Amino acid sequence: MKKAKVTYICQQCGASSPRWLGRCPDCETWNSYVEETEVPGRPGPAGNQKGTRKKASYLGEIQSGEEVRDLTGISEFDRVLGGGLVRGSVTLIGGAPGIGKSTLLMQVLDRISRRRMKCLYVTAEESLTQFKLRAHRLGLSDDGMLVLCETVVEDILETLHSDPPSVTVIDSIQSIYSPAIPSTPGSVSQVREAAGRMVEWSKRNGKSIFLVGHVTKEGSIAGPRLLEHMVDTVLYFEEMPGGGYRLVRTYKNRFGPTSEIGVFTMKTEGLSPVLNPSEVFLSGRPEAEPGSVVVASMDGTRPIMCELQSLTSPAAFGAPRRTAHGVDHNRVALIAAVLERKTGLHFSSQDIFVNLAGGMSIMEPAVDLALAISLVSSVKNRPVQEGVVVAGEVGLAGEVRAITGTGARLKEAQRTGFKRFILPKANIKGLEPVRGIEAIGVSTIAEAIESAI
Repeated sequence: MKKAKVTYICQQCGASSPRWLGRCPDCETWNSYVEETEVPGRPGPAGNQKGTRKKASYLGEIQSGEEVRDLTGISEFDRVLGGGLVRGSVTLIGGAPGIGKSTLLMQVLDRISRRRMKCLYVTAEESLTQFKLRAHRLGLSDDGMLVLCETVVEDILETLHSDPPSVTVIDSIQSIYSPAIPSTPGSVSQVREAAGRMVEWSKRNGKSIFLVGHVTKEGSIAGPRLLEHMVDTVLYFEEMPGGGYRLVRTYKNRFGPTSEIGVFTMKTEGLSPVLNPSEVFLSGRPEAEPGSVVVASMDGTRPIMCELQSLTSPAAFGAPRRTAHGVDHNRVALIAAVLERKTGLHFSSQDIFVNLAGGMSIMEPAVDLALAISLVSSVKNRPVQEGVVVAGEVGLAGEVRAITGTGARLKEAQRTGFKRFILPKANIKGLEPVRGIEAIGVSTIAEAIESAI
């Protein structure tokens, strides 16, 4: 019998070393190496043994199956999944402690089970009594989903094999373990093994699985990065500061678009979807206030109207400040430099403060034009015209470049009540007109400022 091999694994990034290291050379984390034992000859997560080799097929020989999706009954969650839950898919959900991961998945399973689909919730962190108390607080059905309190991977798989449920939740993947691996639950080896076994079972049986993942203090999912590569969809829970809202953002989706967001608000009875985020982010917006402009942003395929605010004031010290919340700090300095060169306005002696109201964050280039108009409005102390919404990318030569998704942005602006949409002139050609709103194409930043202020 081969001798077991002892290696040291970094619990932060999964790097291995034959000896203990105080600092990981890959992720530079201190005291993250833990001793783990590898037993040679033990089958991997898929459990493939000798003699089970499959024959390769040409693409034309493969029968194309229809993509079947099951609606969860929660519209915002269906959106981030790409239109519903694909059968046989594995979804990883991460987020900070207490943000609502378990609450949302309990609500999802309750909705799905009401359509006579068998659902199983495997809780590895709560007792059955604690789970029932939470379920009653959320108003869930008593005879809906099945609940299993188990932490051993083999026992969970035995339950799944005996009576396969259509949808299963594993809460959490870091809390379950396999006794065959001589390491503690939550270690890199245990997480890799448990996730691999769950993914393999899901693909073989065509059943869907949700994996709840813990996150590190940096905000990434704990365990090896391989975990995110193994699953089909990766969702992250984010909390909007000060607003009481939760965002579920798609970072990976093999069956739909990425960067989609779902907006929820936490109530006593659980998470409730916000069907119109634009109205939420624009609520409380001041009227005829210099420096305030509405930008039509795109998050995935969803257009959202947000308020961008800028404030300029004479610098009290030699070096002016550049402070930005919700937009790229470097982009603020770039737009200020372009404005100083092309419009003659002096920002080199001005402190600049930029804020995206509502706790939103926009990193797409389409925010450039709104940022430029907001800065000019603030420094001239003249408000932007009423009913104007803006979107466009600004180049270093002061030109306004084309953006994507202008049709969806225009329709959302019209639905929200705006009358004029300032956008790049290159996007006007072929743009389908929308009744009740005027699309104004501009080619330079000077034209945009003249049209808006």
